[in-house]
Amino acid sequence: MKGLQKFIALGACVLALGMFGCAKQELVKDAPMVKSQTQIDEEARRAAAARGVQDVAVQQDNVKAVESLSSANAAQNIPGFKLDTVYFDYDKADLRQDTRDLLSKNAEALLKKYAGVKIKVEGHCDERGSDEYNLALGERRAKSAAAYLTTLGIKADRIITVSYGKEKLVATGSDEASHSKNRRAEFVIAP
Repeated sequence: MKGLQKFIALGACVLALGMFGCAKQELVKDAPMVKSQTQIDEEARRAAAARGVQDVAVQQDNVKAVESLSSANAAQNIPGFKLDTVYFDYDKADLRQDTRDLLSKNAEALLKKYAGVKIKVEGHCDERGSDEYNLALGERRAKSAAAYLTTLGIKADRIITVSYGKEKLVATGSDEASHSKNRRAEFVIAP
């Protein structure tokens, strides 16, 4: 009989964990606008009530999480934020002199005008080659540009890299002029 009681107690614990287990925080991507403090507070209250949480500390944590997302969205909307796109030769990730010059200009803006802003370096390729190859090449291009920015004084923790390979073409033609526009690294504010 004791074994059965232990089994039932264990089952009840597992069931309770399943029902009241760890809360999951959903990632918010590309939120359309920065929310007001009232909206943040209300969302935190609703989220806490939905989980049956009465703990004030948990509610405050929810508010802080939403505020953090809101400030990230605010950073993405810096008026006039623009860094120059840099371009690469066919099947290459090494930096040409004109690319280095543009990266120096970008670094100057990041040090003076956009101090403290984190950026995402996006590596892109033209349509030739396999998806896998172009993703790897795009990553090398993004990392090459990011590494050069760090030599110019930009802290590495302000830069993340991503490769889109041939997923985001800016020119759809199949001629060299179109291909050369697609072999690039672009710079956006990191979330």
